[in-house]
Amino acid sequence: MSKPGTLYLVPAPLDFGCDTQVALDRVLPAATLEIASSLQHWVCENAKSTRAYLKRIGLTHPLCQPLQAMHLQELPHEVHKKGDHQGHFDARHLLQPAVQGANMGLVSEAGMPAIADPGSSVVRAAHDLGLRVVPLVGPVSLLLALAASGLSGQSFAFVGYLPSTPAERSQRIRELESLALKTGQTQLFIETPYRNQAMQHALLQTLQHNTRMATASGLTLESAACYSDLAKNWKHKAWTLANTVPTVFAIGR
Repeated sequence: MSKPGTLYLVPAPLDFGCDTQVALDRVLPAATLEIASSLQHWVCENAKSTRAYLKRIGLTHPLCQPLQAMHLQELPHEVHKKGDHQGHFDARHLLQPAVQGANMGLVSEAGMPAIADPGSSVVRAAHDLGLRVVPLVGPVSLLLALAASGLSGQSFAFVGYLPSTPAERSQRIRELESLALKTGQTQLFIETPYRNQAMQHALLQTLQHNTRMATASGLTLESAACYSDLAKNWKHKAWTLANTVPTVFAIGR
């Protein structure tokens, strides 16, 4: 019986959906690119974007197989939308190449898979199957944003997306603010880019004046912008978020 393969968690650049792309060697170490180029079997969020990513890798690190020969398995659409962290999706069937001895890659559209993205069910399945799991080095937007926020990096929570309806969103902001001010725990969340300005407006209308609010937009791009100040000062500084660039939001004290 062949030795089981390894599941590599392969980070992707954070420029997905942006107008410009960053050179891969600026955000991903050579070792990560070398391992990614050696993999033929993948579990991914989206096959089209994964092929585009592999094509970029192949420009500097020759791929082990032509793109047409790559074996790409997409996570089911409902896993994307409802999340696969609840334990209801059994991903073991996606890892059969690794069970049979082939190394595999897990990739999302941007950043580290299974962090604010689908993939945890695949990692869980790999552990259940006794496979070796190796996370590779690369950008994680949440940690980059936290480091740039000036808020507590000793205690923090990522809470995903906030409600899209104004009343529910404001109520959720108040809940998170109360928790942050009471415990000192930084609260991180994200939004679909076209709602960035709506989220900014909601935060500034809802937060107490002395609550600190931070944003990190377009991380790793030349146009990256990180802002952090008390809510009462944001309005005077006239900072505006673009509705086209992925942004991480954070509040705390």
